[in-house]
Amino acid sequence: MNIKTVFRALRHKNYRLFFGGQSISLIGTWMQLIAVSWLVYRMTNSAFLLGLVGFSSQIATFLLAPLAGVIADRHHRHRLLLITQSMAMFQALILYVLYATHNIQVWHIICLSFFLGAVNAFDIPVRQSFTVDMLNSREDLSNAIALNSSMVNAARLIGPSIGGILIALFGEGTCFLINALSYVAVLLSLGMMKLPRWERSAHPKGPVMHELREGFFYAFNFMPIRAILMLLSVVSMIAGGLQALMPVFARDIFHGGSRTLGLLMAASGLGALAGAIYLAGRRNVLGLGRIIAMMAAMFGVATVVFSRTSLLTVGLPILLFSGFGMMVQMASSNIILQTIVEENKRGRVMSFYTMAFMGLSPFGSLLGGFLAAKIGADNTLLGGGLFCIIAAGVFALNLPKIRSFIRPVYIQKGIIVEPVQ
Repeated sequence: MNIKTVFRALRHKNYRLFFGGQSISLIGTWMQLIAVSWLVYRMTNSAFLLGLVGFSSQIATFLLAPLAGVIADRHHRHRLLLITQSMAMFQALILYVLYATHNIQVWHIICLSFFLGAVNAFDIPVRQSFTVDMLNSREDLSNAIALNSSMVNAARLIGPSIGGILIALFGEGTCFLINALSYVAVLLSLGMMKLPRWERSAHPKGPVMHELREGFFYAFNFMPIRAILMLLSVVSMIAGGLQALMPVFARDIFHGGSRTLGLLMAASGLGALAGAIYLAGRRNVLGLGRIIAMMAAMFGVATVVFSRTSLLTVGLPILLFSGFGMMVQMASSNIILQTIVEENKRGRVMSFYTMAFMGLSPFGSLLGGFLAAKIGADNTLLGGGLFCIIAAGVFALNLPKIRSFIRPVYIQKGIIVEPVQ
């Protein structure tokens, strides 16, 4: 694999600034994520409340993402990111102050998690749509999306590992403080960018509800977008349950502590990072439909196997495959969607991607926590993994029809389509 091919999007200065700032900030984000999960489970010993916190952190993303997509298509994305990143930093600071003053309670965490979810509802589709604005040429768009995924998962690998150690040494509050400070890097990187002048006249405004309906009908009447989003929704829900139940596996099944939780999340992150690097090394979008189906099935199989093991030495390598499959499936979906979407609907389509990727995850967290309390965490993941395998099979059966819809779009956009894969 050619290293220049893997990192070719970094030749664009604005994207280079973004990549550097976000890489630092996301490490803090993952440190806070593991700290919140461990703090809630330590305070309550409740798998259901773990699921509830996960639900509250992302339900706002599900509810508000469509509106955020309209805003992303109508307003200056760079300025919107400055606002959302500042608000996320404020949320982390509040968490730290409550913890440091010994006033933090579970309801505080639930409310602040909901607030951050509302911020992310706007931040994620805007950030996804902004990727193309940072590139001088769109030929590197698929590589930039893959590098975004590698950045997230490198942080997912590093953040929980550091976070688990810091929690054991100094407590969860340290992770909250470091996360708040990490936002300085991304705010500086956004401030240093030099972007083309944004012309308001080039973005005509209609009624918000009309644009929202227009985006919805466009996305769900076009079979490839609809099929990709439906499979992504299934994987996201199962992944949400897996993540919410990770503290249960760390303490009750593998008989460990916060460091064990960090190792589990790091193993999944390492697999996801490998998947993102694999995608970054690809030169085009050909064959990604088949890869989406295969990787969704891999994630489902890995989840089933993980649910049956009680040994950490077995669980860790399984999570490598789980993370790889999940990331390649989700990032490949992002690449295809951003490749085939009409430019004036990019923000809205990416908001539906956000709903599928992030917005449905809280339902997986809540359902996972509820079922784990009834039938056990292991049986909950077993059922989820089997359902994911079935969904991947349905997508694979419809792949020839999906290709027939995508092929004319590729030809129209000048994308090489021979040989058909």
